[in-house]
Amino acid sequence: MEPDLFTAAAEDRQEKDPSSSPLAVRMRPRVLDEVVGQQHLLKPGSPLRRLVEGSGGPAGASSVILWGPPGTGKTTLAYVVSKATNKRFVELSAITAGVKEVRAVIESARRATGGFGKETVLFLDEIHRFSKAQQDSLLPAVENRWVTLIAATTENPYFSIISPLLSRSLLLTLEPLTDDDLRDLLRRALTDERGLGGAVTLPEDAEAHLLRIAGGDARRALTALEAAAGAALATHEAEITLETVEATVDRAAVKYDRDGDQHYDVASALIKSIRGSDVDAALHYLARMIEAGEDPRFIARRLMISASEDIGLADPTALPTAVAAAQAVAMIGFPEAALTLSHATIALALAPKSNAATLAISAAQEDVRKGLAGPVPAHLRDGHYKGAAKLGHAQGYVYPHDVQGGIAAQQYAPDAVRDRLYYTPTRHGAEARYADVVERVRERLGRNPQGADPS
Repeated sequence: MEPDLFTAAAEDRQEKDPSSSPLAVRMRPRVLDEVVGQQHLLKPGSPLRRLVEGSGGPAGASSVILWGPPGTGKTTLAYVVSKATNKRFVELSAITAGVKEVRAVIESARRATGGFGKETVLFLDEIHRFSKAQQDSLLPAVENRWVTLIAATTENPYFSIISPLLSRSLLLTLEPLTDDDLRDLLRRALTDERGLGGAVTLPEDAEAHLLRIAGGDARRALTALEAAAGAALATHEAEITLETVEATVDRAAVKYDRDGDQHYDVASALIKSIRGSDVDAALHYLARMIEAGEDPRFIARRLMISASEDIGLADPTALPTAVAAAQAVAMIGFPEAALTLSHATIALALAPKSNAATLAISAAQEDVRKGLAGPVPAHLRDGHYKGAAKLGHAQGYVYPHDVQGGIAAQQYAPDAVRDRLYYTPTRHGAEARYADVVERVRERLGRNPQGADPS
């Protein structure tokens, strides 16, 4: 018997006793119109819609790779295809299948195509777990369209999937579900006969807590709802209270509004704790944001800003650390992203602090806004075009690399700000070295120390 995503026996059991299946399975969409989120992938003429509609011919539906976080609908979309298409639908999991199973499916697909004109759709879950050799075994079938591949992965396919397979498939990126998407899903599960059939109600505060817990994961949202509903019905309650949700999922409701004042208050407290070098307070506020379901990319952006605003050259590794954290967070997502954010937060909180870079650019911008700009000195202007020499452009410019010490004592700033000194380094951490350097360089350039205060 061919491996199938949802076997006939399981479907028969679900029809006879729907409650035997988890709520997330019972509420799985049967048609594309029931799918929440991912509308950017379901427009008319899109690869997934063409798969569902059974489009064929010389421009038949392409193989696709579905890349997205858990609970965003990869398996759901494959299920909809399996129910709607008139093609053979075969499922393999990279966790349990190997080259032998792949070749068996491909050979069966070739026979079905040649003997009966029946096309095969192969759903391969967790494809990133396949080795290079196992992925290579798929290439002939995909290239010759013996099978139409739907592959699902939570890992970055540019790192986890071989280039030849990527080039033969369309890469479709699934986004985390929004709160509105999950809210629609929860409310449908509460009332739909396949779900809870109106047996319980869900007030707004309990619903909000479920949305925070879900973190954009539909499966997690429905699993938590089912647990809370079971607890309420066990005590003959018609309403799932916030206390019931907290008890069943073992997580307290964090008072945090991602779109309101608390969002900005806690974010502000995180940055100010880092600025104040209180690593424990910074970790507390980071934990509050994580537990409330804050977008990890928002946190990472704030850390990158902090690295330049409050640390700067006192620790030149701070910004690379924050940037690396942001890149890692974008690739891995929660829950593992919490480790990366903790790593960066601790590093920034314990780094020596300097706002000299912040003050320097602010002072320079303020002068420009006041009109202190003026023409670029003639010897610094572009001298590469014809006629530039006649205008005196680039004439008299001293090439620093031709001068001993690499510093040419010539005017660089416009006359209007010739004596303005914007950068005032601290003696904190690594910036002490820059303080010594800038002092020597300014002396060599003949910069007027009277201009040290540009205000």
